[in-house]
Amino acid sequence: MTLSIREIAMGKTIAEKIIGEHCGKEVKAGEFVVANVDVTAVQDGTGPLTIQEIRKINLEQARNPERTILFIDHAAPSPGKELSNAHKTLREFAKKTGAVLSEVGEGVCHQRLVEEYVNPGEILVGADSHTCTSGALGAFATGMGSTDVGIAIALGKTWFKVPETFKIEVNGRFREGVYAKDLILHLIGLIGADGATYKALEFSGSTIDEMPMTDRFCLSNMAVEAGGKAGLIASDEITREYLISRGRGDKFRTIDSDPDAEYERIINIDASTVEPTVSCPHTVDNTRPAKELGDVKVDQVFIGSCTNGRIEDLRIAADILKGKKVHRDVRLLVVPASREVFIRASREGLLEVFAEAGAAINTPGCGPCVGVHAGILGDDEVCLATQNRNFQGRMGNPRGYIYLSSPATAAVSALFGQITDPREILCNNHI
Repeated sequence: MTLSIREIAMGKTIAEKIIGEHCGKEVKAGEFVVANVDVTAVQDGTGPLTIQEIRKINLEQARNPERTILFIDHAAPSPGKELSNAHKTLREFAKKTGAVLSEVGEGVCHQRLVEEYVNPGEILVGADSHTCTSGALGAFATGMGSTDVGIAIALGKTWFKVPETFKIEVNGRFREGVYAKDLILHLIGLIGADGATYKALEFSGSTIDEMPMTDRFCLSNMAVEAGGKAGLIASDEITREYLISRGRGDKFRTIDSDPDAEYERIINIDASTVEPTVSCPHTVDNTRPAKELGDVKVDQVFIGSCTNGRIEDLRIAADILKGKKVHRDVRLLVVPASREVFIRASREGLLEVFAEAGAAINTPGCGPCVGVHAGILGDDEVCLATQNRNFQGRMGNPRGYIYLSSPATAAVSALFGQITDPREILCNNHI
């Protein structure tokens, strides 16, 4: 008897395993399925449209209200009456349905989701492209359109095309002055901004195995900047310890791909070859080593966002800035990713370090990254930011120029007034 391909047990990727569990059958990449959803999320830019659309079809409800989160983070506090009215819409929906409201000052949705809501093996859909951040917890987390997320909120399920997976195998150790942000920028420069369109990026290898959760969040967060549907990392003891620290240790489970899982592509990276990397205007894949950009003067430096606004990122920047003043021609903006990060940074004296260095410290949230308030660029101004996106107009002005980097590169550059390789300070012990 000859067995068909579908009758032979095949290894599964992380994406195939999680989606299969949520639709009650084995699935393979390329299939279209309807799957149950554990967590849904919207923010103040996308949420009002979500609510508007489900109202149109008389589905203004939340199937799982305690795991439906509405975040006011993109324009928080509101800089205008239109946005204030959008915030009112979210507050009213939360009261009517029992959904959770994350208010002004609580922080960026993606940071809050990993702090409080998402666990290994779950499916999260959010009306924001960087929802993929939570994939670092071994969850299938992805951004979708406002209408699709609205249906998921109302019915507790949605449709997917099961994505093919790229395995990103990273081994070796970073050299001093190199961080996870440099790795993900290096990868995006390697494969292109559309090189992984609708693929799941599965990060693995010894470098990833040793990474703390903060660095894993950074990698998963930027998977979408290569076109990825999700950025996945197997759950392990580091994941377990993180969940324990968050009071969710009982939610830990091991999620990993099978040894014989099928990948569309395998990309190998030697971590020791990665250098401090910068994305140049106006696409994330326009990358160059920081050491080659010393002639680029900066007007603004932004340290924060859902990519690099965590406490570990602020510590890196504060260690560099302590006892120093930013360049006279540079404005430095620091925005912690959540209220919890803000409080920890305050207790550790990091906010004092930033303030004494000349920084402006803003309310936890998206801040300058989204280009609505709190750091919009002037014509022809240059910003070096730790955020994830540098499209033309991203920071509120199509005549501005945005470069992306790690917190270390950003902090050092704020001191010198031009893009600077952080190794010029770090490797010479001049902090």
